[in-house]
Amino acid sequence: MKQKFIIAGLVTAIYTASSFAPPSKIYKKGWIDLNKNGKKDIYEDPSRSVDDRVNDLIAQMNLNEKTNQMATLYGYKRILKDSLPTANWKNEIWKDGVANIDEHLNGFINWTQLETKLDLVTDMKKHVWAMNETQRFFIEQTRLGIPVDFTNEGIRGIEAYEATGFPTQLNMGMTWNRLLVRKMGEITGKEARALGYTNVYAPILDVARDQRWGRLEEVYGEDPYLTARLGVEMALGIQGAGAASTPKHFAVYSANKGAREGLARTDPQVSPREVEDILLYPFRKVIKEANIMGVMSSYNDYNGVPVSGSKYWLIDRLRTDMGFTGYVVSDSDALEYLYNKHHVAADLKEAVYQAFMAGMNVRTTFRTPDSIIYNLRELVNEGRIPMDTIDSRVKDVLRVKFKLGLFDEPYVKSAENTLKLVNSAAHQQIALQASREGIVLLKNKNNALPLTKNIGKVAVIGPNVIDNDYAHTHYGPLMSKSVNMLEGIQNKIGKDRVLYAKGVELIDKNWPESEIFPEAPDAAEQAMIDEAVKQAKAADLVVLFIGGNTKTAGENKSRTSLDLPGHQLDLVKAIHATGKPYVVVLIGSQPVSINWVEKYAPAIVYAGYPGVHGGTAVADVLFGDYNPGGKLTLTFPKSVGQLPLNFPTKPNAQTDEGETARVKGLLYPFGYGLSYTQFQYSNLKINNQLTAQDKVHISVDVTNTGKVAGEEVAQLYIRDVLSSVTTYEKLLKGFERTSLKPGETKTIQFTIESDDLKLWNRDMQRVVEPGDFKVMVGSSSEDIRQTGIFTVL
Repeated sequence: MKQKFIIAGLVTAIYTASSFAPPSKIYKKGWIDLNKNGKKDIYEDPSRSVDDRVNDLIAQMNLNEKTNQMATLYGYKRILKDSLPTANWKNEIWKDGVANIDEHLNGFINWTQLETKLDLVTDMKKHVWAMNETQRFFIEQTRLGIPVDFTNEGIRGIEAYEATGFPTQLNMGMTWNRLLVRKMGEITGKEARALGYTNVYAPILDVARDQRWGRLEEVYGEDPYLTARLGVEMALGIQGAGAASTPKHFAVYSANKGAREGLARTDPQVSPREVEDILLYPFRKVIKEANIMGVMSSYNDYNGVPVSGSKYWLIDRLRTDMGFTGYVVSDSDALEYLYNKHHVAADLKEAVYQAFMAGMNVRTTFRTPDSIIYNLRELVNEGRIPMDTIDSRVKDVLRVKFKLGLFDEPYVKSAENTLKLVNSAAHQQIALQASREGIVLLKNKNNALPLTKNIGKVAVIGPNVIDNDYAHTHYGPLMSKSVNMLEGIQNKIGKDRVLYAKGVELIDKNWPESEIFPEAPDAAEQAMIDEAVKQAKAADLVVLFIGGNTKTAGENKSRTSLDLPGHQLDLVKAIHATGKPYVVVLIGSQPVSINWVEKYAPAIVYAGYPGVHGGTAVADVLFGDYNPGGKLTLTFPKSVGQLPLNFPTKPNAQTDEGETARVKGLLYPFGYGLSYTQFQYSNLKINNQLTAQDKVHISVDVTNTGKVAGEEVAQLYIRDVLSSVTTYEKLLKGFERTSLKPGETKTIQFTIESDDLKLWNRDMQRVVEPGDFKVMVGSSSEDIRQTGIFTVL
């Protein structure tokens, strides 16, 4: 179709012949005549309060329009067949509006298919125009002109064909850097709005409980305090940039029995106090401190009651107790699961009744919105769902749209500015910093690292050398340019000095069955190992890239073993047998029980999923251009048979003392991570006589006693020495990442709030109990350098 430039209302855009003639004169100076009646209604007046505008609009809406604000329409090639509005949209149910459109034109179709050819996805300026045109339909062609909220994923950068690509949320956790996570949130929010997305499904506030869980890459770690503190920063960053933050998954989601995924995301086996202290704690803090505009309700039940159909969870706890004022969307099929998985509703209509009466605002799933909307209308007409309930649910949705400014400035103003902003050089520098800071040094015997750049030939070997699928998977940017591990090392020392061999596939041909029926490599697999050995012998040093990737971890990919998959250990042993010096780099989100590797490899670096700049960041660490300072936010067990094993833990719950028939100890504890330098802790100071309302001020000096600059994460843990109920052995209640030059000392300040000292007593009341609290400050949860006591009177 012929294209030309036009100016339409607030927008300068590329215009393709539309199915609709634009209404005349609805765009006024400073306001929009959304209901096309020629006068400025209260809801159209930017000078009026949000509540006034919401009340005025809800009074003008009919039942069809209200119920349409209670469902999601999935975007192009998910549910929508059209990339742009067509004349037929006037015959579709969304002719009366819709709450939100999810993942529209972001390029993701399904786990195995991306949209890489349509210019409305791949060309940033055309994408902005298409998002504006979609919004224009709802502004101009619906009776009341209620704008749509464009939702999208964004846990490692906004999900789009191209955007700034960060490491996974787990790697961001391993930076232990609040300011960096805030910057990530700001960039994600800014780029979301610039691309037309107004609501970001991030951060994820689930707390890891099982190292086999496939979704570990999506969480900050296994500690609730760390999750809360970084979650607050991410949410504040997103919302400070003008987008809504919608964390997930509320509630009790990440404790699946046996870490099972798929359809088994149900029946968590967690005690009530662990629910409160571990799994709900981050939501409570983020809701209070960041005033988030959205929450996604989870698939699972708890104690027999599905969360997405529970007034206790969606109103009593979420709104009344925690103070949430935004709108709740269901996780995909969480509403449908009420009848087809949990079997607490007879059919879809009863599931709709239970979910919306319980407090759900918007049903979101990969199905057309019709059935939900029609069932809602029937339930209202039958008198089962009161109109007051409908109005309450819809007001929550409208309130967020007003706060986002969608009624006043519904369009992206400048595609040119979008092009300059999204994935800019400045944003990529922050992403590279994040890639570096999330890398953890696990072992460095006899200072095997860093490598010298004048080394001769380097053999780069392993299944993760060129496979960086982790940088392009769902929930973040899809096609942003990336640097794999081979390219990173080649860029560092030159292509002519780098040899490469894959060695083995990430998984063997019978995986995952081979985890219980292991087989020796066949002839073809052995030939790959032999070629790797040949390359190793021709080199002066070997860098082995092993671990997991998107084939072995991710949503619906929980494991039964934590051993290296496939024949990777055979490859490591073969390289070790050559006698050549070598170092190991672990890729992957799940801890790996690398006992043989830990015993024999001189140096081990854990890179996790380090993002689009991962190859550059890892090369910087290997060759000493960056001194690693990341710390583990997951416990690394020696065997899957030790599970459950996590941090924090109750007294003696994970001790091996007295055991005579099991493997003892950990590979690496929570908070662990080495450096190319050393740090000394001294001069701990605490106020030691307090009341329950006082803040506790603690300081400690950290000195770099080594020869190179480095970054240390000082960690503060406390323990309630004597309490009416059992409490955790160590509770993380402060952390600070700081950079120190050789010989430099900095004083690290911590503040503990009274809320940090509370427990759930025997009457399930949350109180501070008088008595002594032990203070432990150090370099990890097991490497405590300074201790002290303060007393609550």
